[in-house]
Amino acid sequence: MARPRSRLTPPLRGSYIPPTMQLKLNGEIREVQDGITVAALLMHLGVKAPRVAVEVNEVVVTKDRYDAHGLRAGDAVEIVAFVGGG
Repeated sequence: MARPRSRLTPPLRGSYIPPTMQLKLNGEIREVQDGITVAALLMHLGVKAPRVAVEVNEVVVTKDRYDAHGLRAGDAVEIVAFVGGG
């Protein structure tokens, strides 16, 4: 008797799948690449850094630290976009 197939497709032989982690992004659980930096997260999301403020675990991350600030599993990240108008 044949075993039922899993609904998950196994990775192709020899392919590399980077490890992932979960964090809370603006109140929603998201899966991202393990060890991602704030800068890489913004790039992944397509967010333009000059017009945002980022907070990780209720602490503001300054723009000069985006490249160096690595995120960890379970971090709570808030990204706030500034909108001009009048």
